[in-house]
Amino acid sequence: MAANLVSKPNTVSPIWAHFGFEAGEKGQPVNLDEAVCRICRKKISVSRGNTTNLRSHLRINHPAAFAGLGCSTPTTSGQQRQLGVSEAFARGAKYQRGSDQWRVLTDSVTRYLVEEMVPFRTVEKSAFKAMLQAFDKQYVLPDRKYFSQTAIPEKYLSVKDGIIQDLKDVDNFSVTTDMWSSVNMMPYMSLTIHYLNANWDLQSKCLETVFTPESHTGENLAEALRSSFHEWSLDERKLVCITTDNGANIVAAVRKLGWTWLNCFGHNLHLAVTNALKAEKDRTARAMGVCRTLVTTFSQSWQKKKKLQKEQVELNLPQHCLVLDCPTRWGTKQKMVARALEQLPAIRRVLMDDRRSQHLIPTWQDIEVLESVNAALKKVADFTDALSSEKTVTASSVKPVLQLLTEDSLLPTDEDTELTRNLKRKMAGVLKDKYSAPATQQLLAKASFIDPRYKDINPGDDVKDALLEEMMAMPEERRDIGDGEGAMSTAASGEEGGGSAPSSSPPPKKKKNLADLLGKRKAQSSNPVPKRIRADTEVARYMQEDALDLHSDPLAWWRDNQARFPLLSKVARKYMTICATSTPSERVFSAAGNIVTPLRSSLKPDKVNMLVFLSRNLKTEK
Repeated sequence: MAANLVSKPNTVSPIWAHFGFEAGEKGQPVNLDEAVCRICRKKISVSRGNTTNLRSHLRINHPAAFAGLGCSTPTTSGQQRQLGVSEAFARGAKYQRGSDQWRVLTDSVTRYLVEEMVPFRTVEKSAFKAMLQAFDKQYVLPDRKYFSQTAIPEKYLSVKDGIIQDLKDVDNFSVTTDMWSSVNMMPYMSLTIHYLNANWDLQSKCLETVFTPESHTGENLAEALRSSFHEWSLDERKLVCITTDNGANIVAAVRKLGWTWLNCFGHNLHLAVTNALKAEKDRTARAMGVCRTLVTTFSQSWQKKKKLQKEQVELNLPQHCLVLDCPTRWGTKQKMVARALEQLPAIRRVLMDDRRSQHLIPTWQDIEVLESVNAALKKVADFTDALSSEKTVTASSVKPVLQLLTEDSLLPTDEDTELTRNLKRKMAGVLKDKYSAPATQQLLAKASFIDPRYKDINPGDDVKDALLEEMMAMPEERRDIGDGEGAMSTAASGEEGGGSAPSSSPPPKKKKNLADLLGKRKAQSSNPVPKRIRADTEVARYMQEDALDLHSDPLAWWRDNQARFPLLSKVARKYMTICATSTPSERVFSAAGNIVTPLRSSLKPDKVNMLVFLSRNLKTEK
């Protein structure tokens, strides 16, 4: 229909691209005072060629077409005005490379590539370019080479310098580390750091995802860790503890470095469950195999999934999917068994309708074994997740959790089957053995005692004495006494300056009041309290405090009470940073797995390190 319209002759305004006039018999406009919209065919009054009504029509009814004009700007009265030649030229000119606006837009694209973990080639895809052009026609997007070789390294160095500056003011810190192989079997070692800022907020940063092609011996891993510390200007004397798994090579590396070591609670719990099931393999292997095959069958058949959903509705069961266990995550074993037992009535109905699958229906003996396994494992199901947080204090909870597990949750009861009792005993024995080292026991006792939630747990006299020694070793801030030091420092500065009097007249001498005179005499006559007595007093006063509610934040408590416990609070800042698990390093590798995909398997190790570093640390800035 728009073909019947004729354009206005001798016009230069881009608005007329969307409007025309009805044509007469000879193809000439019939009425030049009434334009017709080429989009919706609505007639618009254009008396004397004024385009205000045309612009209003596009702005209200066709905003996309109006946005494409790019040649007008609203006045203070809300009407549109024609841009001048110089202003219209400026609107059409591209941003100069390096200008403020160009840097802002390029930085946004860089953050998108990093945080969403998408390939560099995204910036060369036509749809992505078209989207950015729709947002801002003046922006010229750089190519992938610029982002890979310039933008990402610059962003990496900028964020790295900021973290290094933050770490200079840190009094103590803890780290975690773990090993990982990428999709193309390239070996990497991660390093994360955990510390408290001045406001007692727990900070967690990913420092390295370093390529380690050498043989992973204890000596080589020790050298890699020390090299990472040197790269980040970290003082080993400020290191409180390193948390790792139980691998013999990493344990040997930590021992060679002489660092305090804590084994990962999650790995220990995994070993406890795995060893317990192995010890009862003759009784559990068949039932666990049947359960795993059952879940696999449903996961590979959409028809069985659909029938299972139907049976869940008819039987009024929770509409949950079956869960397949993962060999490296013990918690999935319990979830697989628990979910299979929950959905067993619906599973039976689905399998009974298919002769080829009826052999998968668990026998009563299988069900009895699965129930016994579930009864033992569900007692410890939630503890790993609870101790894997990077935002809350975790190491102080390890000792209370171990006491709860070994002295309560994993104690055999009269209601337990023989298999359940055996599994509980084995798991409790493994956990006790993993934390039996005296150094580990003392470390956990210190961390628990310094947490106001668990202060009532008796740490023992040896732990208290060790804490007192640490308090004695803590440096104290210098205190100025009266005006004497100020006068001496002023005189000294005058002597250093050559003894010449300043050109300006000296400030008038302040008249001392009674409080100043009495305070000066008190400072001269009173003797300072020995540090040991102050340390003993702080510990005694801390033990008299009421224990904090278990749901409360111990860091908030210390932030509010550090003035009352100036020495003990410094010790608390040490042990509050320790991680109970090496999960922070494992999370690093989860991000790395999303970056080094089969489509990006050719990424160089230094680029992998930069991308993983930025993806983890840019998100924590928000």
